[in-house]
Amino acid sequence: MPPYAGPPVASRQGDASSPLRLLAYLALAITLIVLDDQGGWLSRLRQQANVLVQPVWALAGVPGRVGASVRDNAASHNQLVAENRELRNQLLLANARLTRLQTAALDNAQLRELLNVAERSGLDVQLAPILDIDLDPVRQRLVLDAGRREGVHVGQAVIDAGGLMGQVIAVTPAHSTVLLLTDPDHAVPVTVARNGVRLIAYGRGDTLELRDIPLSAGVEVGDEIVTSGLGGRFPSGFPVGKIMKLRPDDTHAFLVGELEPAAKLDRGRDVLLLRSVPTIARRPVTDGLELPATSAGPAPGLSPAAVTAQSGGAAASSVAPALNTATAGPAAPPAAAPASSAPATGPAADPPSPATAPAQVRP
Repeated sequence: MPPYAGPPVASRQGDASSPLRLLAYLALAITLIVLDDQGGWLSRLRQQANVLVQPVWALAGVPGRVGASVRDNAASHNQLVAENRELRNQLLLANARLTRLQTAALDNAQLRELLNVAERSGLDVQLAPILDIDLDPVRQRLVLDAGRREGVHVGQAVIDAGGLMGQVIAVTPAHSTVLLLTDPDHAVPVTVARNGVRLIAYGRGDTLELRDIPLSAGVEVGDEIVTSGLGGRFPSGFPVGKIMKLRPDDTHAFLVGELEPAAKLDRGRDVLLLRSVPTIARRPVTDGLELPATSAGPAPGLSPAAVTAQSGGAAASSVAPALNTATAGPAAPPAAAPASSAPATGPAADPPSPATAPAQVRP
């Protein structure tokens, strides 16, 4: 034995059986393959095994499915929250635009009404925006964004599309203050549009009041009240209000009426200032009366006193029949003026000649 050889190794008992087991396994595999190819029973066994293992696979996949669902739900929730926030912001913007459009439409309608009032009435007006409003029961004021620089002056009448609102009581270079009709310190001469009865409307804080209405005036609930134009401050014919209620005063000798203002005192953003109050042309006192026709000069032989008496009698005789004709119908021809109507400054004059006789107005 060579010196480098190790000790003899004892043979193990299992080494001889290993090739036999391998051959047995190989034979079993070949047999199974042949049987599966011939009868297909191995496929059926595989299917049954899959059915039995299916619940195990489903249970094993639950954590993955739960995790995916949680991720999807979280992403969907975040996306929905973002979309909801964006939609809410868009809704707010749309509502704001709609509100602005509605406000612009209302302003446009009010301006159209004011413009139509100015055009129909043919008035020289000035548009003034409202800067501030004070509707306290004891203090009814408006502050306008127009002052002395825009030509506003104290006493200017203020109107809107409904009717008279008040008058300017204070002016600064940039602003002006308006005293409303409903202020307790304000009063305006008015008339009943139906029958022309003249009254005075006083402010009552939120309404208007008519005082000292005669019982025989024929004023009724629902009558329209307009400005009378007396005093020259307000033009005549502007609506002031409508009688809503009538009641007797404390003495029961007169009536007291409650008016609903025609102007929209608690709304609107612009008013109209009257630059000039239209005046009504007055007819002369002698309108409708015909003066007598006189000759170019006195008849010869008449004294100055007689001439004066004749002229005075002619005027009296011409005016009196004209007034009687206008009021009481046909009248008898007037008699000649007596000589005693002239001052006795000389002897009695001869009867006037036909050329100088007073003209008579025949019925």
